[in-house]
Amino acid sequence: MPNSADRGRRTREQLIDAAAALVGEVGWGAVTTRLVAERAGVNAALVHYHFSSVSELLATAALQHATRILAESADALRETPPAEGVERVFADLSRFTGTDPESLLLTEAFLAAHRLPELREGLAALVADFRARVADWLRASGVRDADAVALLLSAALDGLVLHRALDPSVDPRAVAGPFRRLVTG
Repeated sequence: MPNSADRGRRTREQLIDAAAALVGEVGWGAVTTRLVAERAGVNAALVHYHFSSVSELLATAALQHATRILAESADALRETPPAEGVERVFADLSRFTGTDPESLLLTEAFLAAHRLPELREGLAALVADFRARVADWLRASGVRDADAVALLLSAALDGLVLHRALDPSVDPRAVAGPFRRLVTG
C-alpha cells in the first residue's frame, strides 16, 4: 500500500499531466482549478495544496514537458555524427504537428512567459542548456561556428513547429539537407 508521500507525488503528477493536456484543449488562460481537478480525478482543494496557483501549476507542467523534450533531443545527438544527427532531429520533429498537445503547451508557455518571470527564466535556462549541449556536440565533431549553428538549429526547430501549426503541409525533413550541409562543411 502506497504511503502518503507516494500518494502525494502521484497526485502532483496527475495534476501536472491534467494541466498540460488541458492547455492544448482549452488554452492557457481557460485552465481552471476545477477543470484540472476534474481531469485528474481529485478534489479541487488538492490543486492548491500542491501549487500556489493555477499559473504555477501550468508553468510547472510546461517546464517539465519542455525539459523532457529538449533532453530527449539533445541525448539523441550525443553519439551521432552531425550529418546523421541533423537528419534525426528533423525527422523526430515531425511528431510535433503544431496542433498536438505538446506543441500547444509549449507555444502557450512561450507566450505566457512574457507575463510570468519565473516561467521565462525557466524556459530561458532550458533553451540555453539545449543550445549549449548542441554546440558542444557540434564542436566535438569539428563543426565551425558551433555556437551560431546551434542557435540557428534550435531557432529553426521552434519555427518549424509554429509553421506547421499554420500549414500542416510543412515537412521539417525538407530542411534537413541544407542543415546537413551546414554541419559537414
